Amino acid sequence: MAQTWTDVHAILPSTSAEFTIEFSEKIEPSVLEVVELSRDQLYSTSDIPASVETAQIIIDYSWEKLNTGTWRDVDKEWRRMYSYGCLFKVLSLCHGNPSHATIKEAIKICDMGLLMGAAIMDNILQRLVGILRNKMKLKSPNKIENSDEPCFKKTKQECVSEPVINPAQAVLRIQCPSLERFRSDFLNPQKPVIIEGIIDHWPALTEHPWSIDYLRSVAGCRTVPIEVGSKYTDEEWSQKLITVNEFIDSYILGTGENGVGYLAQHQLFDQIPELKEDIRIPDYCCLGDGDEDDITINAWFGPEGTVSPLHQDPQQNFLAQVVGRKYIRLYSPDETKNLYPHESQLLHNTSQVEVENPDLVRFPDFSKASYQECVLQPGDVLFIPVQHWHYVRSLELSFSVSFWWS
Repeated sequence: MAQTWTDVHAILPSTSAEFTIEFSEKIEPSVLEVVELSRDQLYSTSDIPASVETAQIIIDYSWEKLNTGTWRDVDKEWRRMYSYGCLFKVLSLCHGNPSHATIKEAIKICDMGLLMGAAIMDNILQRLVGILRNKMKLKSPNKIENSDEPCFKKTKQECVSEPVINPAQAVLRIQCPSLERFRSDFLNPQKPVIIEGIIDHWPALTEHPWSIDYLRSVAGCRTVPIEVGSKYTDEEWSQKLITVNEFIDSYILGTGENGVGYLAQHQLFDQIPELKEDIRIPDYCCLGDGDEDDITINAWFGPEGTVSPLHQDPQQNFLAQVVGRKYIRLYSPDETKNLYPHESQLLHNTSQVEVENPDLVRFPDFSKASYQECVLQPGDVLFIPVQHWHYVRSLELSFSVSFWWS
């Protein structure tokens, strides 16, 4: 670990004078003074505890700002301030000869800055993570050695029979349609379709198929937000921040706490570029109105039995299945009156009905709603038109990637 500070220092400005910090007038002068002190300590002091303490003051103060009111009302300047606090604390911890445990802590702080803060200094927190991960060279004690089989097959699961799909209600499957055919036959009329053969070239399916071992190797020590509970409409549903290794141990392999946990977030591929390099944006997204930067990429990783209640999204969606199978049921927006959306503004896009076990006394018209259904297999991509209601249940350990576009 002796080279850690040397490598970290190499990506910093040479002197504190070159390390410029600029904020708008929304940040009080007293706070800026603490930020400048923390910066100067990095270049002028060997008192590491004092440097860590100053950085923690910045983190704590900006954290309060981030958690006052709704997230959309948080000014970006306070998110940047939080990132600077994380940066200064990580740099302080990397002084001298940091231990393995200290580097793990530093990576967690970087992840908190990436998740809650805003990009600063050419995304320096992401670059720091790359340096620190190389220093750790972790080998997880939970990793299965000498296995030729993907570890997803090693997890403890019960055999789940594939649902019987009524051919009259089955979503159409086609092989690599042209852009024109996709536009005319599915995009314009807003018809769901399963497209085969368009992600077979993904590294996630070819060069290094996604598995538990692979996820541990590229992301095991990274802190990510997960959802705890079988579905987000349950009263006991919650969110928490844990490492990918902890998530796998607790919720996938079942060696930790009980319950259903689901890694579902749109920042994963920005936070962990190694995973983003394993996927490709479907060519059909070019038919949308926005640029590639406007496409939201989401990760969905969880065990058998995880459910996304019947809901609708405000954008077109390509749901790409990488690992495992999912049962999906789709309803046209025309059926909304029969689907009993929640009346609250928060859940107005979500149905009150449990799709596979409906209470027809409370929701009698649900039985009138016509639908399509399918089992999504690895390599399949499902086009879900905007505002189409969809219900999803994982039939086994599953990793999916969705692309939201307009």
